[in-house]
Amino acid sequence: MTTMLDIAEIARATGLSSRALRFYEARGLIRPLRSEGGRRIFGTGELERLHAIVALKRAGFTLAAIGRMLDRPDARLGPMVAAQLTAVEAQAAALADTASLLRSIQSRIDAGERIDVATLCSLIRKGHSMTTTQWKQVIDRQFTKEEQAHWAERGNALAPDFDQEAYQAQWADLGQRIAAALPLDPDSEAARGFVREWSALLAPFRAIATPEMWAGATRLHQNRAQWEGQADPGFPAEVWQFIQAAIAAMQARGEQPEG
Repeated sequence: MTTMLDIAEIARATGLSSRALRFYEARGLIRPLRSEGGRRIFGTGELERLHAIVALKRAGFTLAAIGRMLDRPDARLGPMVAAQLTAVEAQAAALADTASLLRSIQSRIDAGERIDVATLCSLIRKGHSMTTTQWKQVIDRQFTKEEQAHWAERGNALAPDFDQEAYQAQWADLGQRIAAALPLDPDSEAARGFVREWSALLAPFRAIATPEMWAGATRLHQNRAQWEGQADPGFPAEVWQFIQAAIAAMQARGEQPEG
């Protein structure tokens, strides 16, 4: 007879809170049964699925990516793991920069310098702009100073409430979904759907980009072998290559990606 556990027993077995379990249920990650009294009950299959969710979250995968992996056991994991590894390495580099900045500030405090909260915030902002950027070395190699100045000037035209972190998260989600779907015929309806999503995400860039910026962005990705693993654009190289092939297929049909 199959062992059935209630939500409290599942919470103890997994270390998850009841609130987290209900959240995962609302997201469709788990599908508990209901007792005659309406209580959630879980079988061994759901327990194993929860252990998998906990493990994949520990590696930093998003809930959307976890759901796709669990619902498609035959999905190619290589591209998804590669994309996640790039993201984790970028996060590690950013944390290392932050640690270096904090050590520098701590040494100044230890030396007797009086640093108040306003000064601390100023130093953090300055340090962030100077040292974040896992992209800096890549950009310096791929673009001239004049090109970088042009990008910076055009970037000022973005809306004041533009959320860069949320925007990067959208690219990461789309990149993971495309990677999970590969291999895929570039001339398929699914491929055209991905191209339209890709094009829609480019809207903020399209609004400010000059022809020179479009050419520079294309060149950056064409030269990706030179900087792979040093910065995270949100998607692996094979996703970029697939999108270019899918765009070419659409254009051959007389369709525009924006359509």
